[in-house]
Amino acid sequence: MAQQDVPLRRDRVMQQRLARGEAAALGELYDRYASLVHALAHRVLGEEGAADALTREVFAHLWQHPETYDPRQEPLRTWIAAVTRRLAVRRLRDNETAALGGGGTSPEELERKVHRAAVAARADYIVHSMPQPLRAALELAYFQRRDYRSTAADLDVTEDEARRRLRLGLQLLSTAHDAPPPDGGTP
Repeated sequence: MAQQDVPLRRDRVMQQRLARGEAAALGELYDRYASLVHALAHRVLGEEGAADALTREVFAHLWQHPETYDPRQEPLRTWIAAVTRRLAVRRLRDNETAALGGGGTSPEELERKVHRAAVAARADYIVHSMPQPLRAALELAYFQRRDYRSTAADLDVTEDEARRRLRLGLQLLSTAHDAPPPDGGTP
């Protein structure tokens, strides 16, 4: 079996276990992905309590609808992140729509806010999913405001390698804006 087939097989087995109603499979999924789900939910909703509630909702959805995951289409992690973004954006939209009844945000501003939250959640997912060497270079450059020379020295790599890592990391991150909205609607 090829090395890249192992995660696909593992994802397929997990989906089958969920479909059979194995509670242990849900527990394993929770242990593996709860922090990702919570971080994405918090990124979109901006509140700890709302993120906690949405995390529970996401895992309930995974438990109730395992057939909606197709391991041939995407990795399990990607599917769980997409479900999280979709449900979080729906919750954000519902909350903001309810506020509209009280004369709050305009529908256009709501859509802009929802789109910004979806892009931010996707960017967060991309950063946490990218290979560690790329993430380390971006974190040094962004959070610690290092240039590529300092980044190279901190990572003990050549300057060319530091530039390559930064360029690749930024290229991956730039795709956050290219993705369609999580609910399939217009941005």
